Amino acid sequence: MTTPRGARGAAPRHDDRRRSFPQVAPREAPDGRFAATWWGNAWVDALEDTALDPARLARGKAYAGRGHVDAITVTQGRVVAYVHGSRPRPYRTEIRMRTLGDDGWERFLEEATARPDHIAALLDKDVPHALEAVTGLLPAPGDLVPDCSCPDDGYPCKHAAALCYQAARLLDEDPFVLFLMRGRGEQELLAELTRRNAALSAAEATAAPPPMPTVPARAVIAATERPAPPLPPPLPLPDRPGRPAVFPPDPDAPDPLALDLLASEAAVRAHTFLVTGHDPVAALTPWQDAVRLAAAHPGSGLTASTRALYRDLAYALDRTPTDLARAVAAWRQGGAAGLAVLEEPWDPPAGPFDRARPALLAADFPAFRPWRNRLSTESLQLRLGRDGLWYGYESDAGREDWWPRGAPDQDPVGALTDLLGH
Repeated sequence: MTTPRGARGAAPRHDDRRRSFPQVAPREAPDGRFAATWWGNAWVDALEDTALDPARLARGKAYAGRGHVDAITVTQGRVVAYVHGSRPRPYRTEIRMRTLGDDGWERFLEEATARPDHIAALLDKDVPHALEAVTGLLPAPGDLVPDCSCPDDGYPCKHAAALCYQAARLLDEDPFVLFLMRGRGEQELLAELTRRNAALSAAEATAAPPPMPTVPARAVIAATERPAPPLPPPLPLPDRPGRPAVFPPDPDAPDPLALDLLASEAAVRAHTFLVTGHDPVAALTPWQDAVRLAAAHPGSGLTASTRALYRDLAYALDRTPTDLARAVAAWRQGGAAGLAVLEEPWDPPAGPFDRARPALLAADFPAFRPWRNRLSTESLQLRLGRDGLWYGYESDAGREDWWPRGAPDQDPVGALTDLLGH
């Protein structure tokens, strides 16, 4: 039974694995977008990025704005509501999305309990950017699957679009609705966060460092006729970098995810320099450093935060996000040497390169065409790096769109075998 249209303001019926909400009053944000929070707008973007018909989206937004969406029920991996259209009987409409697996939730819980400000933000109905970056909570394009009982076969139809826009308003009010969509209820998550936070606090209390040696100021001032007491020894190096500061979202401030990423990066570099006396990043060019930063960015696949990071880094260096994504794949394949293999063809001396083609033919692989340091077929390629390793590449047949694949190997047969295994 659906909630009567116009019945607004009633408290939602709460069940940890099933929550129902009355009609949500639409409200545009000051910038004209439908949702008010960054995660609500990311939800809308996931729908709009894969929609095949902008006109249906516009009609769906108008339906949502006129209150055509009845009560919304949210369960694990599903959002369901009846949406009124041109016919007297409303249509049953739903949006499906996959739930997070145990590994994804474990990453979320570890990241949330590692920093008290993350728990405080969640209790305040806020989602830190860093949590989404680690776990990919928000849907990427294609993650939302609409379905409707109406005869329109659009993707999505206007009724499903209306439901998606109204669901963004629920996410604005309570991000735990998003967690339920991904598979965990609010009480379940809060209980686990409380348990882990208590265990972490107890562990930190028992591992408190010994008191730091001091020199009384009176003794230093009074030491006019005798040598000053020795200074205390340097503080011991921490076993890991410190946590970055908290960067709450502010419309007039830089992106908090970018600030968090740069602060974490600065802490790691400082800790490495203290331990080794060497800064491994100092010799990199701005482009190499941008690729390294993007390659180290946590997350699974191109989430909304990852796409934003790629876009901003690429724009700052006059590259495209595709250029950066390809370079990240090369960096993950072989670090700075792998990036050089991607971007710098060269003429290798006689020797390993000349022996590679006969070795591949002897292993029953197809004939490869040589060009500089590269051996190619229609869809496979091996590149010899200046480090003496062979790097695998792959492209669609007939296209010069080569992407790094597999692990580098000193043996071209081994590199190609690993490439084909991927």
